[in-house]
Amino acid sequence: MSLVRGAWKLLVGIKDALVLVAMLLFFGLLFAALNSRPTARAVRDGALVLNINGSIVEQPSETPPFAMVTGESNAPRQYRLRDVVRAIDAARDDTRVRAIVLDLDHFGGAYPAVLGEVADALTRARTAGKPVLAFATGYTDGGYRLASAASEVWMDPMGGTIFAGPGGSQLYYKGLIDKLGVNAHVYRVGKYKSFVEPYTRSDQSPEAKEAATVLQNGLFDQWKEAIARARPKAKIAAWLVTPEKVVQGAQGDIAQANLADGIVDKLGDRVAFGRRVAELAGGDSKKPAGWFKTIDYDSWVDAHPLPKNGEIGVVTVAGDIVDGKAGPGTAGGDTIARFIYDGLATKKLKALVLRVDSPGGSVTASERIRLALMEAKKQGLPVVVSMGGVAASGGYWVSTPGDVIFAEPATITGSIGIFGIIPTFENTLAKIGVTTDGVRTTPLSGQPDIMGGTNPVTDAVFQSAIEHGYSLFLARVSQSRRMPADKVNEIAQGRVWIGGTARQIGLVDRFGTLKDAVAEAAKRARLDPATAEVIYLEKKPGWATEIARQFNRDDDDESATPGDVFARVAFERRALLARALGDVKRLVTGGGVQAACLECGGFGPNAGAPSDARLLDVLLARFGL
Repeated sequence: MSLVRGAWKLLVGIKDALVLVAMLLFFGLLFAALNSRPTARAVRDGALVLNINGSIVEQPSETPPFAMVTGESNAPRQYRLRDVVRAIDAARDDTRVRAIVLDLDHFGGAYPAVLGEVADALTRARTAGKPVLAFATGYTDGGYRLASAASEVWMDPMGGTIFAGPGGSQLYYKGLIDKLGVNAHVYRVGKYKSFVEPYTRSDQSPEAKEAATVLQNGLFDQWKEAIARARPKAKIAAWLVTPEKVVQGAQGDIAQANLADGIVDKLGDRVAFGRRVAELAGGDSKKPAGWFKTIDYDSWVDAHPLPKNGEIGVVTVAGDIVDGKAGPGTAGGDTIARFIYDGLATKKLKALVLRVDSPGGSVTASERIRLALMEAKKQGLPVVVSMGGVAASGGYWVSTPGDVIFAEPATITGSIGIFGIIPTFENTLAKIGVTTDGVRTTPLSGQPDIMGGTNPVTDAVFQSAIEHGYSLFLARVSQSRRMPADKVNEIAQGRVWIGGTARQIGLVDRFGTLKDAVAEAAKRARLDPATAEVIYLEKKPGWATEIARQFNRDDDDESATPGDVFARVAFERRALLARALGDVKRLVTGGGVQAACLECGGFGPNAGAPSDARLLDVLLARFGL
């Protein structure tokens, strides 16, 4: 018995020791993380390295506190647009920054308007005399849009460029739905509202194809014009029309052909590129070959924080608009409305700027945000809207309270239309001999019946509700744009527009960035735009999130986004498939009346939502792929 008691005491002692060690380790890591935030003094001379191994977005999704344990830290990183632009602008006139290095080997993409804003910031730095050097093993459209703003474009001799332009295939599920016996009940308004077409057709409707052609050609023309301005000597036309002839003429050596046509300036591996940067930023021959003095991006951003107080409140609507609450990267209607109401109640705001980067979503959540903005207007605050990469459908709905709407020429907007889809499975069940029956006291008893199907009365009620919602949408736009409802209806119908066209037809007032929108809000509030400061009305990261950020900041999984040009193209196609599967999931689980844009997702970050990628991984694993 004494032996058993001794063994028990030993086990308890080991357990207590392990708990003590774990607690000491936890608090030690907590202390280190919270005290590791860099200051301006921590920044040394060197090259500011923008190693964008992920996508650039308006509002990154929140890193889970225990991402390293769950494996979610392996997802490609998301870089906040305003941080990237602020970092470049701060480096422009800072003598400590000897050069700006743009490492695009693992770039995960961004919306065209976002690419333009970052490229403009790089151009400002280059024009001010700051060397900007870009490197990648291979370039595709988005990465080259950024690299074109550099003073030197480098590429690995084993690499090459592939410029595909916007467009491509889209999945249609009508055949699968028919085989499964699913009956998709669609309630919609707008002949261009193509979000529902994958569930009702096996191909693209003529109306949707017409709108998509105009949209894609418009964005592609802007891309070509931007490249021509940045690199006027680059002979890029043949690479867009007959790339096979160019490559065959170079015996398959794409890199040398790129160099000969002025698409890139230098061919060299990372060591050669590093030596070139060392000439500008300083290096050490005793260090590994290609080593140069660097300024860490995260340290630089932390050393240039945003003001904590201001008279102009900026609220962000980023990602899918959903009912209820949501974290960063998803626009929860209740969450964003609460940010606005709390800002009006607790901050000394003089104006409000709404930053929109959303393809839309729930109509009720969009209206919840709109009403909160209308409350700001009732209190006499000017409301200015700044559209980012996309502000379509619900993203435009929430923009209607704006006194002035700013957008970029490449902003994707419009898509004024709504829809609802209810799948029923009566035919599916009939295939296995299952039927339904019951007693109904009214025509709507048990409706919508997903097992037995909807009836004509239900269909008529829902369609009428959708038409009423569309009329409300038109009324919101008509009042906001001071445009007759009939004219709004002509340019609505669910059609998507680029910012340039949207300005011509009156959906947008001016071209400009968030900075321009803030300046306009300051003027309307009778503040000096040069000194007016902003405060972002958003969730502040908690201590657990901050710890996760500190752990993950220097441990990004660069393998998540491949560098080789062929692997990159395959990665982008895989991401499109993941996004399509995510659309199906959102359709089934979202519910409610939707104001969402299907076309918008194809122009955004390649990685898409992390949940979409996980869904694809599960599906591929299921089939052993």
